[in-house]
Amino acid sequence: MTTDFYARFEAECLPRIADAIGRQLRRVQLHALPAEAPNHPPRLRMTGDGPAELRRHAHPLDVTLAWDGLEVQRLFAAGGEARFAGYLAALPGKLRAWQEPRGIDFGSLSQADPAILIGGLDFEH
Repeated sequence: MTTDFYARFEAECLPRIADAIGRQLRRVQLHALPAEAPNHPPRLRMTGDGPAELRRHAHPLDVTLAWDGLEVQRLFAAGGEARFAGYLAALPGKLRAWQEPRGIDFGSLSQADPAILIGGLDFEH
């Protein structure tokens, strides 16, 4: 796979993902992160911190989202835009579903572990 897919993902898709998440989680800061290694897609980090006394979990929010490289490549094949649009529409449900099993509480900007990686993500909805 060529890194051109990753550059396109970073330029065309990552801002749309961040925008969709930002509309759902207004107090969360979103940071695009470069790829960890060559031939890997960039990631998205979500951070936030609220009053310690209102936290549901012990640690402030620090979640990194990482997508599977082959899934990123599939976004730029036939039908990729429709898949991506469906993924963006499904993000609110995905955010809710990630919370309990991973010890995340977006409402109180807290989590059970110091840092959480949600990796290997695809664009299914």
